[in-house]
Amino acid sequence: MYVIDSTGRPSATDMPVRRLGLGDLRDCLLLAIDRQWLPEEAKWRLLFEVGEVYGIDDPCGGLAGTVVLARYGRDLGAVSMVLVATRYGRMGLGRRLMLHVLDRAGDATVFLSATEYGRGLYQKLGFRAVGEIVTHIGHLRPEPEDFKHDGLRPARDADLAAIRGLDAHASGAPRADLITRLSSIAEQTRVAERGGEVVGFGAAWRNVDNVVVGPVIADSTAMARGLIAGLASELHGPVRLDLGAGEAGLSGWAAARGMPPAFTTTLMTRGGPLPGARARIYAPVMLALG
Repeated sequence: MYVIDSTGRPSATDMPVRRLGLGDLRDCLLLAIDRQWLPEEAKWRLLFEVGEVYGIDDPCGGLAGTVVLARYGRDLGAVSMVLVATRYGRMGLGRRLMLHVLDRAGDATVFLSATEYGRGLYQKLGFRAVGEIVTHIGHLRPEPEDFKHDGLRPARDADLAAIRGLDAHASGAPRADLITRLSSIAEQTRVAERGGEVVGFGAAWRNVDNVVVGPVIADSTAMARGLIAGLASELHGPVRLDLGAGEAGLSGWAAARGMPPAFTTTLMTRGGPLPGARARIYAPVMLALG
């Protein structure tokens, strides 16, 4: 039984958090729509496969809130999809969900991408801003010079081990399950090869209304441009790129090629700095997973 507060809604402290399963996917999508987010089924399915999805049931049906924790080994985790139904706003459910996943994460360093609406809560929970991410959306129109970087080609099955190794080095964490799963749903994957060795890669996967290009891992902006241009030339529809604000050259290039900035989020961490060779990550898999 739920305790009903003065507003006629259940008390937030009486609404338990539970682990969700794929059978809750429809309710996750409906909750996203309630918050005016797109019902990103492919994204949610990937989160269910590689992460831990938690939620609070709405006594009237569906979900009152969700949060996702993706673990990368014992020392790093990504938090995402902190959603609370509009009718349960300002009841403390977002805080309860965050405290739950932070408890689950233990001593691991945790990171997330925050909108302006969530930053205050995350700061109170010990997160600090370490950068910004600029999201570009549009129809990428590469120029001939964008394809001139040497050694770029479509990925082959035999490249998967090298791709997983590059991701582990750049992210500083074991993410083989994520990269393997991503390779199976990506519309395109391209690599950069030097001296017979794979030294960079990029992938593109289709979301609801665009194709996300990510991750992009490279050792130079020129290589990143070449990978992105090669991927986009084979895609249909709008393209989305999530770029670190420090990548001014790449961000300016994307804008000049038909992809203006759409919005900005804040990269925040708790428990320590992010590991790995982060300068090599030009675009994450998605904001929800890093």
